[in-house]
Amino acid sequence: MAYFLQQIANALPVAALYAALAFGYSIAFAVTRRADIGYGALFAFAAQMFILFAGFGWDRLWLVLPAALGFGAVVALLYSIGTGLVIGRFVMRPLAFSSDNTVVVAAVGTVLVLMETARLASDTRSLWLPPFLNTPIVFWGDPAFPVALTMLQLANTAAMIAIVLVGHVFLARSAWGRRWRAVSEDRQAAELCGVDSAGVYLAAYAIAALIASLTGILAVSYYGNMDFGAGLVFGVKVLFIAAIGGAGAPLLSALGGAAMGFAETLWSAYGDFLWRDLVIFSALVLLLVIFRRERPVP
Repeated sequence: MAYFLQQIANALPVAALYAALAFGYSIAFAVTRRADIGYGALFAFAAQMFILFAGFGWDRLWLVLPAALGFGAVVALLYSIGTGLVIGRFVMRPLAFSSDNTVVVAAVGTVLVLMETARLASDTRSLWLPPFLNTPIVFWGDPAFPVALTMLQLANTAAMIAIVLVGHVFLARSAWGRRWRAVSEDRQAAELCGVDSAGVYLAAYAIAALIASLTGILAVSYYGNMDFGAGLVFGVKVLFIAAIGGAGAPLLSALGGAAMGFAETLWSAYGDFLWRDLVIFSALVLLLVIFRRERPVP
């Protein structure tokens, strides 16, 4: 029983991470209905920039660890959000309302550019953050098998849940949220009512880039490292995660991401780790086929 409870506790940070990623992706996807694997690349790029500039602050600027981490986080946010705005404005927005294939090709190119940029900036070195805030907090003090999470895991989980809740309230209550819903439901009708659909898309992409950047920094602060190929892996994974709950509905996509986080963690605990991704992705494909909705041809 204690082992099962520990796996549930371990699943909480993963579920919160996938929920926040799916929420951000869905905000941009809802206004275009075009699959974009470049979103995962922004997540990985922010994490890699955080590690790179935190190390620069520590080694070159001689900052203490909290200051070096803060410096790395600020610069990583500036780089990744700026990159997201450039991609959204000059790459994705001109292609957003064209065919699916052009967006897929552009997204793959974006992934490759961000992966190689991070690799070259790091001189192909795998950099690691030092562990911090790793004091365990015990929830069940069984002497044989205590159930615990670290302070950083709890802080990351709370921060990612807050991102989803604040984002949901913003979409539901703000004037921009009403314009976003109008464009996501019927872009042409929204334009007839005076809504700038291109501006809404660019703002949606910027918000998605902000969420990807924040989650990337939070995730790598715990894991300590982000592989150069993680952008493609997370891009595909987020694409499937968001589709579980309906990629055009951010809150439902977040719930789908949380469900996948729990499933992935429990499989790692009780199943063969080598088969985890195959089983999870196969199950996602099966769910998408079963619950696929056909669009009526006008």
